[in-house]
Amino acid sequence: MPFIYLDYNATTPVNEVVVQAMLPFFTDNFGNASSATHQAGWYAKQATENARQQVATLIGAQPDEIIFTSGATEAVNIALQGIYHAYKTKGNHIVTVTTEHKAVGDTCRYLETIGANITFVPVNTHGQLDLNALTQAITPNTIAVCVMLANNETGVLQPVKEIAEIVHKYHCLMVTDATQAVGKIPVDVNTLAVDVLVCSAHKMYGPKGCGALYIRRKNPRVHLKPLLFGGGHEKNIRPGTLNVPGIVGMGAAAALAQTNLTAQMQHLNHLLHYFEDALHQLPVQINGNKVPRLPNTSSVTFTDTTATQLYKALPQIGVANGSACTSALQQPSHVLQAMGLTADLAQTTLRFSFGVPTTIQQLNDVICLIKKMYA
Repeated sequence: MPFIYLDYNATTPVNEVVVQAMLPFFTDNFGNASSATHQAGWYAKQATENARQQVATLIGAQPDEIIFTSGATEAVNIALQGIYHAYKTKGNHIVTVTTEHKAVGDTCRYLETIGANITFVPVNTHGQLDLNALTQAITPNTIAVCVMLANNETGVLQPVKEIAEIVHKYHCLMVTDATQAVGKIPVDVNTLAVDVLVCSAHKMYGPKGCGALYIRRKNPRVHLKPLLFGGGHEKNIRPGTLNVPGIVGMGAAAALAQTNLTAQMQHLNHLLHYFEDALHQLPVQINGNKVPRLPNTSSVTFTDTTATQLYKALPQIGVANGSACTSALQQPSHVLQAMGLTADLAQTTLRFSFGVPTTIQQLNDVICLIKKMYA
């Protein structure tokens, strides 16, 4: 059997249209976007501004609210550390969730070492945050609440719009990691009422090494203290020579996502339902399937088996047992354990995440292998 890749939440292939948009900026149009004295720099600058507009359009923002970064992890660090240092005279308390990506969790734990007070609010067995628990966690000292829009392991969507209403009632900032959502489902910063948002190019058929940070400029105007200094790039928020090819690629990927979003969602939804319906009679548990989820993500716990048997049965299938960023740690998923699964069940859980190239035939091949394992 040929290798079947079903790990699109880890990364996606770069779309050929995106590749073609990027290529000239490696060779012919190689100027530095900060070179303001000649046309090579002007051309690079214009290309980055076009991309800024494309990313802004995809999420309903204004171009001057977009800061380009090296990816979502850097953007999370800039956002959370920047907010803490900018607002710590008002308060030192940040609220987040037990199922956040490690980029958020580890950044918050670092902030604890320098004086921040962090509250990790639990989720229910479906993976969703309890709004009453969130409300009770907010104190007069709270400066921000950080809740991811779509979970990278289960696809579970948090009610970010409702959360933002609560957060703003207490005059705090609403931060969301939308890395897994942008480009897969409609995401609008004004509809969601978020103040800071993080996303990444390589989750939506763009290049690795480029991400974006949305920072609201009005009602409220969000202030961040920079982590690095030098050059004044990106409004002094993220200094350093701009990755022009990567930024152009992210813009092209955002434009494609905007155009193809409806058709892509229909395709992914069809795959998801087909796959999970085929597993219905087997001793498996679909995590988070009672609440809204991404259209491409299925977290499946296989009972009556072991992790060794599971991986032996699926040697040619590219899947994950958690986040790609933590797979090298060989630890049970903190997300699944927060949802109430035991460590053993978390170890026999696989994340299947589908992409535009995924076919029904590929799913049939995977389903056959799973049935053969149980037989």
